Amino acid sequence: MFELLTNPPENASDYRFDSVAVKEPRFEIDGVFLPPENESPGVVYFCEVQFQKDEKLYERVFAELFLYFYRNRNRFSNWKVVIIYPNRNTEQNDTIPYDTLLNSEQVNRIYLDELGNIRDLPLEIAVMLLTIIDEEQTPQEARYLLQKSRQERTEPSTQAIIELVITIVMYKFEQLSQKEVEEMLGITIKETQVYREIKQEGKEAEARSLILRLLRKRVGELSPAVHQTIENLSLEQLENLGEALLDFSSMTDLENWLNVNSVLEVRSSEL
Repeated sequence: MFELLTNPPENASDYRFDSVAVKEPRFEIDGVFLPPENESPGVVYFCEVQFQKDEKLYERVFAELFLYFYRNRNRFSNWKVVIIYPNRNTEQNDTIPYDTLLNSEQVNRIYLDELGNIRDLPLEIAVMLLTIIDEEQTPQEARYLLQKSRQERTEPSTQAIIELVITIVMYKFEQLSQKEVEEMLGITIKETQVYREIKQEGKEAEARSLILRLLRKRVGELSPAVHQTIENLSLEQLENLGEALLDFSSMTDLENWLNVNSVLEVRSSEL
């Protein structure tokens, strides 16, 4: 094989030949955007959001997407990947094995801090920048984006922006209570989709599922006993829990809330 190469390695004679069986690991791809069903075969887009340094990111990303593409080759005509970084310093240092791919039109590397001023960008991109700006600047820019959304967008689009802004702020200021976040943004959090879904008649199952997902993100995995208690809550209780969970920081907070509200429920029924 080396005799066929124009520029073989100098130590070609020292290489050892082997036949290797590659075991397939379990991959979790951040996001896969599938083309419309009427566009067949279409282009599949992969998305990776990387805010922490990972010196084997490209090894994983390309292994994942090529395996997925291989498994679904008949569905797609091509693939593209978008990798989003907060800045260039977060990117993997050693990219030599992937330079050809990284410099191709199939790979798009986005550095959020190079996109421009947050107020000069389209709303969807500006919301992304909210994740990387200084905490001191975040409240002001968050309020600006909420106001701009109300001025420029229709209700469904406006609500989506509101949801994103609130989510980002909640993650950046985990130490703040619901009231403090509301004061920071000048908005009532009950206006968000979380609470509207809970209030909708006939949506109790969806509301319960949503609350359980939020609780897992907030306090971790739920024990069977806690899970069953939440399953037994009424729609009104779920609404109250949805509001209260924004102030939870541990499983103890959730358990205390459930204990207190169970006592209140018993006393009410006895009366």
